[in-house]
Amino acid sequence: MTTPAPSQRDPITCHVLDTTTGRPAPNIAVKLSWSENPNITFSSVTNRDGRIANWQFDKSSFPMEDLYNQVRAATGEGDITIEFMITNWGAQGKAALPKGSSMWKLEFDTGAYFGIEKTFFPKVELTFLVKPGEHFHVPLLLGPYSYTTYRGS
Repeated sequence: MTTPAPSQRDPITCHVLDTTTGRPAPNIAVKLSWSENPNITFSSVTNRDGRIANWQFDKSSFPMEDLYNQVRAATGEGDITIEFMITNWGAQGKAALPKGSSMWKLEFDTGAYFGIEKTFFPKVELTFLVKPGEHFHVPLLLGPYSYTTYRGS
């Protein structure tokens, strides 16, 4: 499977590799949330190559219907996008963060992948800093009793 062109992928992507098989880890449910309001979420499932290039906005996670409609009107798109949130809301982040940046969290449902009784980490949560205008690729090297990650390209 080919990786989508930069203009076709979201600014946050991920990739999961199963270290026990040395192969991609398909069909892992992943949730992406904005740390400023963790109830605002996006979700996806890793493809057969273990990758997620695009996310689906979880409208039911958005706190207020009126605000949701205002944001949709501002974006000119059908749904709220990660790009819109990073660009427009990141600058309103907490004072402790670098100007314009925002914190995001990926939550991988690894218990469903390995079997809840066959893994020490039924969920892997990774929190990271995002800056507007950059692409953030987060690979996860995963085993039933260990994991590691890094900022990919």
